Amino acid sequence: MLEHAPAKVNLYLHVTGRRADGYHLLDSLAVFGPAADTLVAEPAEALTLALDGPFGAVLSAEPDNLVLRAARALAPRGAALRLTKRLPVASGIGGGSADAAAALRLLNRLWGLGRGEADLAALAAPLGADIPVCVASRPAVMQGVGELIQPAPTLPECGLLLVNPLIPLATPAVFRARQEGFSPPAALPDSWPDAAAMAADLGRLANDLEAPALSLCPVIAEVLAALRAQPGCLLARMSGSGATCFGLFPTVSGAELAARAMPPAWWASGGGLYGGGAASLHPGIGGV
Repeated sequence: MLEHAPAKVNLYLHVTGRRADGYHLLDSLAVFGPAADTLVAEPAEALTLALDGPFGAVLSAEPDNLVLRAARALAPRGAALRLTKRLPVASGIGGGSADAAAALRLLNRLWGLGRGEADLAALAAPLGADIPVCVASRPAVMQGVGELIQPAPTLPECGLLLVNPLIPLATPAVFRARQEGFSPPAALPDSWPDAAAMAADLGRLANDLEAPALSLCPVIAEVLAALRAQPGCLLARMSGSGATCFGLFPTVSGAELAARAMPPAWWASGGGLYGGGAASLHPGIGGV
Protein backbone atom coordinates (compact mmCIF):
# COMPACT_ATOMS: atom_id res chain seq x y z
CA MET A 1 0.00 0.00 0.00
CA LEU A 2 1.23 3.47 -0.91
CA GLU A 3 0.29 7.03 0.00
CA HIS A 4 1.50 10.33 -1.42
CA ALA A 5 2.46 13.04 1.08
CA PRO A 6 2.16 16.23 -1.02
CA ALA A 7 3.81 19.50 -0.05
CA LYS A 8 1.62 21.95 1.85
CA VAL A 9 1.88 25.51 0.49
CA ASN A 10 0.60 28.61 2.29
CA LEU A 11 -0.65 31.02 -0.38
CA TYR A 12 -0.89 33.62 2.37
CA LEU A 13 -0.25 33.40 6.11
CA HIS A 14 -1.48 35.95 8.64
CA VAL A 15 -0.48 35.81 12.30
CA THR A 16 -3.73 36.93 13.92
CA GLY A 17 -2.89 36.68 17.63
CA ARG A 18 -1.14 34.79 20.38
CA ARG A 19 -2.61 32.56 23.09
CA ALA A 20 -1.68 32.78 26.75
CA ASP A 21 0.35 29.55 26.36
CA GLY A 22 2.53 31.20 23.70
CA TYR A 23 1.09 29.48 20.64
CA HIS A 24 0.40 31.83 17.74
CA LEU A 25 -2.98 31.98 16.01
CA LEU A 26 -2.90 31.85 12.24
CA ASP A 27 -5.08 32.40 9.21
CA SER A 28 -3.92 30.82 5.96
CA LEU A 29 -5.06 29.40 2.65
CA ALA A 30 -3.24 26.09 2.22
CA VAL A 31 -2.96 24.18 -1.05
CA PHE A 32 -1.03 21.03 -1.97
CA GLY A 33 1.45 20.00 -4.65
CA PRO A 34 3.21 19.72 -6.97
CA ALA A 35 5.93 17.67 -5.18
CA ALA A 36 5.44 14.87 -2.67
CA ASP A 37 7.10 12.31 -0.44
CA THR A 38 5.78 8.75 -0.69
CA LEU A 39 5.11 6.26 2.11
CA VAL A 40 4.76 2.51 1.61
CA ALA A 41 3.47 0.07 4.25
CA GLU A 42 3.51 -3.72 4.50
CA PRO A 43 2.14 -5.99 7.23
CA ALA A 44 4.67 -6.78 9.95
CA GLU A 45 4.71 -7.77 13.62
CA ALA A 46 6.80 -4.77 14.71
CA LEU A 47 6.50 -1.10 13.76
CA THR A 48 9.59 -0.07 11.76
CA LEU A 49 10.55 2.79 9.47
CA ALA A 50 13.14 2.81 6.68
CA LEU A 51 14.20 6.02 4.93
CA ASP A 52 15.42 6.69 1.42
CA GLY A 53 15.14 9.36 -1.26
CA PRO A 54 17.14 12.56 -1.83
CA PHE A 55 16.53 13.89 1.69
CA GLY A 56 16.18 10.61 3.58
CA ALA A 57 19.65 10.81 5.10
CA VAL A 58 18.73 14.09 6.84
CA LEU A 59 16.08 12.36 8.94
CA SER A 60 16.30 9.78 11.69
CA ALA A 61 14.16 6.65 11.95
CA GLU A 62 14.27 6.86 15.74
CA PRO A 63 11.03 6.57 17.77
CA ASP A 64 10.48 10.34 17.86
CA ASN A 65 10.14 10.49 14.06
CA LEU A 66 6.76 12.07 13.34
CA VAL A 67 5.69 9.17 11.11
CA LEU A 68 6.25 6.68 13.94
CA ARG A 69 4.59 8.96 16.49
CA ALA A 70 1.52 9.19 14.25
CA ALA A 71 1.46 5.42 13.81
CA ARG A 72 1.62 4.81 17.55
CA ALA A 73 -1.12 7.37 18.17
CA LEU A 74 -3.37 5.53 15.73
CA ALA A 75 -3.00 2.02 17.16
CA PRO A 76 -0.42 -0.18 18.96
CA ARG A 77 0.19 -2.40 15.95
CA GLY A 78 3.02 -3.39 13.64
CA ALA A 79 3.88 -2.42 10.07
CA ALA A 80 6.98 -2.08 7.94
CA LEU A 81 7.05 1.50 6.66
CA ARG A 82 9.33 2.99 4.01
CA LEU A 83 9.43 6.76 3.50
CA THR A 84 10.90 8.15 0.29
CA LYS A 85 11.84 11.70 1.23
CA ARG A 86 11.72 14.04 -1.77
CA LEU A 87 10.69 17.24 0.03
CA PRO A 88 13.43 19.35 1.68
CA VAL A 89 13.49 19.21 5.47
CA ALA A 90 12.65 22.31 7.58
CA SER A 91 11.50 24.11 4.46
CA GLY A 92 8.07 25.62 5.21
CA ILE A 93 6.04 23.19 3.11
CA GLY A 94 4.95 20.82 5.88
CA GLY A 95 6.96 17.80 4.75
CA GLY A 96 7.04 16.10 8.15
CA SER A 97 3.38 16.89 8.75
CA ALA A 98 2.44 15.52 5.32
CA ASP A 99 4.39 12.34 6.07
CA ALA A 100 2.61 11.89 9.41
CA ALA A 101 -0.77 12.47 7.77
CA ALA A 102 0.07 9.94 5.06
CA ALA A 103 0.97 7.43 7.79
CA LEU A 104 -2.43 7.92 9.42
CA ARG A 105 -4.27 7.40 6.12
CA LEU A 106 -2.15 4.46 5.07
CA LEU A 107 -2.20 2.55 8.36
CA ASN A 108 -5.90 3.22 8.80
CA ARG A 109 -6.36 1.24 5.58
CA LEU A 110 -3.71 -1.40 6.25
CA TRP A 111 -5.05 -2.15 9.72
CA GLY A 112 -8.70 -1.95 8.65
CA LEU A 113 -9.58 0.53 11.39
CA GLY A 114 -12.27 2.38 9.44
CA ARG A 115 -11.47 5.74 11.05
CA GLY A 116 -13.02 8.70 9.22
CA GLU A 117 -11.16 11.78 8.03
CA ALA A 118 -12.44 13.91 10.90
CA ASP A 119 -11.29 11.31 13.44
CA LEU A 120 -7.83 11.16 11.89
CA ALA A 121 -7.57 14.97 11.89
CA ALA A 122 -8.54 15.13 15.58
CA LEU A 123 -5.99 12.44 16.37
CA ALA A 124 -3.34 14.40 14.45
CA ALA A 125 -3.88 17.78 16.15
CA PRO A 126 -1.73 17.11 19.26
CA LEU A 127 1.14 15.91 17.04
CA GLY A 128 1.56 19.11 15.01
CA ALA A 129 -0.31 22.17 13.80
CA ASP A 130 -0.04 21.33 10.08
CA ILE A 131 -1.00 17.65 10.31
CA PRO A 132 -4.81 18.06 10.45
CA VAL A 133 -4.96 19.97 7.14
CA CYS A 134 -2.54 17.46 5.61
CA VAL A 135 -4.83 14.54 6.48
CA ALA A 136 -7.23 15.59 3.71
CA SER A 137 -4.47 17.11 1.51
CA ARG A 138 -6.93 19.35 -0.30
CA PRO A 139 -7.19 23.15 -0.40
CA ALA A 140 -8.45 24.58 2.89
CA VAL A 141 -8.42 27.66 5.10
CA MET A 142 -6.50 26.99 8.32
CA GLN A 143 -7.12 29.02 11.45
CA GLY A 144 -6.47 28.86 15.19
CA VAL A 145 -3.30 26.85 15.77
CA GLY A 146 -4.12 24.68 12.77
CA GLU A 147 -7.06 22.81 14.25
CA LEU A 148 -9.78 24.96 12.66
CA ILE A 149 -10.17 23.95 9.03
CA GLN A 150 -12.69 25.41 6.60
CA PRO A 151 -13.26 24.68 2.90
CA ALA A 152 -11.19 26.81 0.55
CA PRO A 153 -12.66 28.94 -2.20
CA THR A 154 -13.09 27.11 -5.49
CA LEU A 155 -9.67 27.37 -7.11
CA PRO A 156 -9.04 27.92 -10.81
CA GLU A 157 -6.70 25.87 -12.94
CA CYS A 158 -3.18 27.17 -12.39
CA GLY A 159 0.47 26.23 -12.19
CA LEU A 160 2.60 26.24 -9.06
CA LEU A 161 6.38 26.32 -8.81
CA LEU A 162 8.16 25.55 -5.53
CA VAL A 163 11.78 26.61 -5.04
CA ASN A 164 14.04 26.07 -2.03
CA PRO A 165 17.68 27.22 -1.74
CA LEU A 166 18.48 24.11 0.32
CA ILE A 167 19.04 26.06 3.52
CA PRO A 168 16.96 24.67 6.44
CA LEU A 169 15.05 27.22 8.47
CA ALA A 170 13.63 26.30 11.88
CA THR A 171 10.08 27.52 12.52
CA PRO A 172 10.67 28.50 16.18
CA ALA A 173 13.60 30.72 15.16
CA VAL A 174 11.44 32.52 12.59
CA PHE A 175 8.70 33.20 15.14
CA ARG A 176 11.30 34.48 17.63
CA ALA A 177 12.63 36.90 15.00
CA ARG A 178 9.17 38.22 14.24
CA GLN A 179 8.24 41.74 15.41
CA GLU A 180 5.07 42.12 17.46
CA GLY A 181 1.80 43.05 15.79
CA PHE A 182 -0.95 41.00 14.26
CA SER A 183 -2.93 40.89 11.01
CA PRO A 184 -6.67 40.37 10.60
CA PRO A 185 -8.04 37.21 9.00
CA ALA A 186 -8.46 37.48 5.25
CA ALA A 187 -11.85 37.90 3.56
CA LEU A 188 -11.86 35.46 0.64
CA PRO A 189 -14.41 35.10 -2.17
CA ASP A 190 -16.30 31.87 -2.82
CA SER A 191 -14.29 31.32 -5.99
CA TRP A 192 -11.95 32.92 -8.51
CA PRO A 193 -12.64 32.93 -12.25
CA ASP A 194 -8.99 32.44 -13.20
CA ALA A 195 -5.45 32.38 -11.84
CA ALA A 196 -4.90 36.08 -12.52
CA ALA A 197 -7.88 37.07 -10.36
CA MET A 198 -6.71 34.75 -7.59
CA ALA A 199 -3.19 36.18 -7.71
CA ALA A 200 -4.53 39.74 -7.60
CA ASP A 201 -6.53 39.02 -4.44
CA LEU A 202 -3.69 37.09 -2.81
CA GLY A 203 -1.30 39.91 -3.68
CA ARG A 204 -3.20 42.18 -1.30
CA LEU A 205 -2.48 39.71 1.52
CA ALA A 206 0.89 38.63 2.95
CA ASN A 207 2.99 36.01 4.64
CA ASP A 208 3.67 37.62 8.03
CA LEU A 209 6.66 35.31 8.54
CA GLU A 210 8.44 36.37 5.35
CA ALA A 211 10.22 39.41 6.84
CA PRO A 212 11.65 37.57 9.88
CA ALA A 213 12.66 34.64 7.67
CA LEU A 214 14.49 37.05 5.36
CA SER A 215 16.40 38.45 8.32
CA LEU A 216 17.64 34.93 9.12
CA CYS A 217 18.05 33.65 5.56
CA PRO A 218 18.73 36.53 3.12
CA VAL A 219 18.96 34.19 0.10
CA ILE A 220 15.15 34.01 0.20
CA ALA A 221 15.20 37.42 -1.49
CA GLU A 222 17.19 35.90 -4.37
CA VAL A 223 14.67 33.07 -4.69
CA LEU A 224 11.76 35.52 -4.82
CA ALA A 225 13.56 37.65 -7.41
CA ALA A 226 14.23 34.58 -9.57
CA LEU A 227 10.56 33.60 -9.42
CA ARG A 228 9.33 37.10 -10.28
CA ALA A 229 11.65 37.18 -13.27
CA GLN A 230 9.99 34.14 -14.86
CA PRO A 231 7.60 34.79 -17.76
CA GLY A 232 3.99 34.47 -16.66
CA CYS A 233 4.64 34.51 -12.91
CA LEU A 234 1.55 36.08 -11.34
CA LEU A 235 2.66 36.04 -7.70
CA ALA A 236 5.81 35.07 -5.80
CA ARG A 237 5.79 34.61 -2.04
CA MET A 238 7.38 32.53 0.71
CA SER A 239 5.46 29.54 2.06
CA GLY A 240 5.04 28.89 5.78
CA SER A 241 8.14 29.75 7.79
CA GLY A 242 10.41 29.28 4.75
CA ALA A 243 12.74 29.01 3.09
CA THR A 244 10.65 27.50 0.27
CA CYS A 245 9.01 30.09 -1.98
CA PHE A 246 6.34 29.60 -4.60
CA GLY A 247 5.43 31.15 -7.91
CA LEU A 248 1.84 31.12 -9.16
CA PHE A 249 1.40 30.72 -12.95
CA PRO A 250 -1.62 30.72 -15.27
CA THR A 251 -0.77 27.22 -16.57
CA VAL A 252 0.85 24.02 -15.37
CA SER A 253 3.21 24.04 -18.35
CA GLY A 254 4.35 27.56 -17.44
CA ALA A 255 5.30 26.41 -13.94
CA GLU A 256 7.08 23.35 -15.29
CA LEU A 257 9.07 25.45 -17.76
CA ALA A 258 10.03 27.96 -15.06
CA ALA A 259 11.28 25.13 -12.82
CA ARG A 260 13.91 24.29 -15.42
CA ALA A 261 15.16 27.88 -15.35
CA MET A 262 16.01 27.80 -11.65
CA PRO A 263 19.67 27.52 -10.55
CA PRO A 264 20.74 23.86 -10.43
CA ALA A 265 21.98 24.27 -6.84
CA TRP A 266 18.40 24.91 -5.69
CA TRP A 267 15.57 22.40 -5.31
CA ALA A 268 12.65 23.17 -7.61
CA SER A 269 9.41 21.45 -8.56
CA GLY A 270 6.80 22.81 -10.96
CA GLY A 271 3.38 21.46 -11.83
CA GLY A 272 -0.25 21.76 -10.82
CA LEU A 273 -2.20 21.65 -7.60
CA TYR A 274 -2.88 18.36 -5.83
CA GLY A 275 -6.47 17.88 -4.71
CA GLY A 276 -7.79 21.02 -6.39
CA GLY A 277 -7.33 22.54 -9.83
CA ALA A 278 -4.96 20.66 -12.12
CA ALA A 279 -3.59 17.61 -10.31
CA SER A 280 0.08 16.99 -11.00
CA LEU A 281 2.83 15.54 -8.82
CA HIS A 282 6.51 15.78 -9.62
CA PRO A 283 9.40 14.39 -7.54
CA GLY A 284 11.36 17.62 -7.97
CA ILE A 285 13.53 19.24 -10.61
CA GLY A 286 16.83 21.00 -10.02
CA GLY A 287 18.93 20.46 -6.90
CA VAL A 288 17.73 16.85 -6.52
